[in-house]
Amino acid sequence: MQFPHTWPRSRLAHVGLIQPTRHDTVPRGGPQVAQESLAGCSAAACGTCDLPHAAEAADDLLTLYKSETTCRPSAAVLRGNTHCRLALSNLPDEVYEREWDLIMIDGPQGWFAEAPGRMSVIFSVAVVARKRRGPGSTHVFLHDVDRKVEKAFAEEFLCRKYLVNAVGRLWHFVIPSAVDVNDTDDASFC
Repeated sequence: MQFPHTWPRSRLAHVGLIQPTRHDTVPRGGPQVAQESLAGCSAAACGTCDLPHAAEAADDLLTLYKSETTCRPSAAVLRGNTHCRLALSNLPDEVYEREWDLIMIDGPQGWFAEAPGRMSVIFSVAVVARKRRGPGSTHVFLHDVDRKVEKAFAEEFLCRKYLVNAVGRLWHFVIPSAVDVNDTDDASFC
């Protein structure tokens, strides 16, 4: 399947990746870009959040998370987690409470050192996908995997073993619920 360079929600709905009757999220580069992405899908909702780290902090965050117990796969929670520097802890309750079918990571831009990076987004998406209460999987699409930060964090948290397809700069992961996985390694997501 060929994907366009930009990701308007109406185009994703057209190719069947997003269904307006389901609950999907498409993190993008700010309120205006998010609203433009959702144009044409009246059943969709959109919100924004502040991202705490610049892209230049990626290497330190990747090293530090391993020593913080609240970042470990079995203990990782997002809501209120102020100890794990990668956790997006102040999102709307709906984000934490839903079981997501599809999540597309295409923001923030993060293409220069001082820009907000996607590190917390990638980590938090991995946690949300694994925290499904019932069986099932979450499809995660990550754009711009040609960048060092996106690739490193995808391999650390979304896992190559869950990578099912790659088209250009877009990777598609199918992340199983922790209920469906028998991993005993609590030190690593992969």
